[in-house]
Amino acid sequence: MIKMKRKLSDFILSLLVLLAGIIVFIPFMYMFSSSMRTPAEAFKLPPAILPERFMIENYIQLFKSDLPFAKMFLNSTIVTGITIVIQIVVCSMASYAFAKIRFAGRNFWFMAFLMSMMIPVQATIIPVYMMMSKLNLINTLSSIILISAFNAFGIFLMRQSIASVPDAIVEAAKIDGAGHFRTCWQIVIPMVKSTIVTLIILNFNSIWNDYFIPYVFVSKWEKMTVPLGVAAMKGYMGSGNKSVVLAGVTVALLPILIVFLIGQKYIVEGLTASSVKG
Repeated sequence: MIKMKRKLSDFILSLLVLLAGIIVFIPFMYMFSSSMRTPAEAFKLPPAILPERFMIENYIQLFKSDLPFAKMFLNSTIVTGITIVIQIVVCSMASYAFAKIRFAGRNFWFMAFLMSMMIPVQATIIPVYMMMSKLNLINTLSSIILISAFNAFGIFLMRQSIASVPDAIVEAAKIDGAGHFRTCWQIVIPMVKSTIVTLIILNFNSIWNDYFIPYVFVSKWEKMTVPLGVAAMKGYMGSGNKSVVLAGVTVALLPILIVFLIGQKYIVEGLTASSVKG
């Protein structure tokens, strides 16, 4: 009787998960399907599940239009890649210092970093813009990279994970003559690689999809990123070709899906490891 109840509960749970997966998948299916339709068919109600004919021309038009979408895609790749590398380096060293090095005001500065997450970027955008203007970084990718290089959440996440590494390992490395830099990168960081992968996936999503910061600091077409390009394709009052816009959204979504599918197994492991020790 207990086994039957357990099987029934597992079946119901599996059914609910399958139903939730279908509900989540429907918008993506509609997006891809509409990106292959004619403009007239894209506004057809009720919308058909599949287009009458698959129009690959929408994707060709996306890269042949006056909008330099290919250049925007490259800009997003550069910004995201460089920013993530800088964030991993900064977060790794800062979190190691907060977790394994005792210094005056350690808890105070760590709490200050956490409190910075409560301040939205919109609240500080004016002084930051003035600073970037004095450095002659407006309309450059460097301005976007520098603003996103600091990540308080990344420091918090990695600090929690590094704190779970036994102090005896760090002390043994110190006895063997290893300094903090070598201990951090050769011993501690390899032990928390699942947390690093989790941080990369989360940061990739937020940086790739960021619209506000590139919108403020970049006004030249050749320096814009993918979110700005997709918004520009919509046209004035939404007069753009809906099918081409959704083709752009589909292309913009592909890197996120690829990164997530590659590193999804590390997400739960990394978040769990980060909650073991405070």
